[in-house]
Amino acid sequence: MDTKIHIWHTGSVYIDKSLAFNEKSWHPVPYTGWFRGKSKKIWVPVSTYLIEHPKGKVLIDTGWHEDIRVNQKKHLGRFTYSMFRGKLPKGQSIKEKIDALGIETKDLDYVVLTHLHSDHVSGLKHVSNAKNILTSELEWQAAQKDLGYIKTMWKDVPINTFHLNTIPFGPYKKGYDLFGDETIYLVFTPGHSKGQMSILVSTTKGWILLASDVGYAARSWKEYILPGLMVDKQAAQKSLKWVQEFSRRKDCYRVIANHDPSIREEILHNINKGGLKV
Repeated sequence: MDTKIHIWHTGSVYIDKSLAFNEKSWHPVPYTGWFRGKSKKIWVPVSTYLIEHPKGKVLIDTGWHEDIRVNQKKHLGRFTYSMFRGKLPKGQSIKEKIDALGIETKDLDYVVLTHLHSDHVSGLKHVSNAKNILTSELEWQAAQKDLGYIKTMWKDVPINTFHLNTIPFGPYKKGYDLFGDETIYLVFTPGHSKGQMSILVSTTKGWILLASDVGYAARSWKEYILPGLMVDKQAAQKSLKWVQEFSRRKDCYRVIANHDPSIREEILHNINKGGLKV
C-alpha cells in the first residue's frame, strides 16, 4: 500500500501580515491587527493533511469548524474575533473533506494536533470519535493555563498526550515516532507555541516535512523570517533554523508550511522507487 498525503485547505484566515512575517514596528503587538488598516491584512489558507499510511489513517490538524459559517464571534470569542476572521466555504470543513473521500471519522487511527491554536483545533469536534487524538504533553499543559487558547474547542473531546522522546530529527532531537517504525515522526519545534510539533513523513523520494507554524510560508525559512506571534523567541529561532537547514538536505523532498498561499490542494503519493507523483 502506498503512503498518500492529502493536502487540504479547510478554510482560510484573515490575519495581519506581521503575524505571518514578523516586522519591526512602533506598534507593541502588530500581529493582533489592532488599529492597522486593510493594507496590512492578508487571507491565508488553513491547511490540514490526511496521511494514508500502511499502518493507518493519520489526520494532521482539523481546520475550521462549520460553526465559523454561522456565528464565528461566538465560536472564537470576542478577544480572538477582534484579531482574526475565518472563512469556510461549502465543502471545505474537515467533516466534508473526509465524507467526500468515502471514509468515516471513526476510522481515523490518529488525529495529531500540531498545537492547540484555534485555526488548528476548531474543527476537532467534527472528528471527536477518531480512535486516538494526540497532542504533545507540553502543548496540553500550556493550553490549560496560558492565554491564546479557546478551551471550548476541545471540551468533552478525549485528547491523549505523549512525552517527548529522543529522535534523530529536530532542533532539540525530541519528538515521537508515531508508529514506532521511523516512517512518521512528530518533531518538537517550539517557539510559536510551547509544545508545537512539525510532522516528518518518509517517502520513496525523501522526507516530506509539514512545518506547521514554524514559518508561515517557504519565504519564512528561505529568508529567515520568524512568525509575529512567539511565546519563546529563542526557541522559535532555533526551530526555524532547523527547518531552513533540513530543507537543504538531499533527502528532503519537500517542506510545507500550514498557511502558505502558494500551496495548492493536491495528493502526494508513492508510485514506485522512482518517487512521488501528484
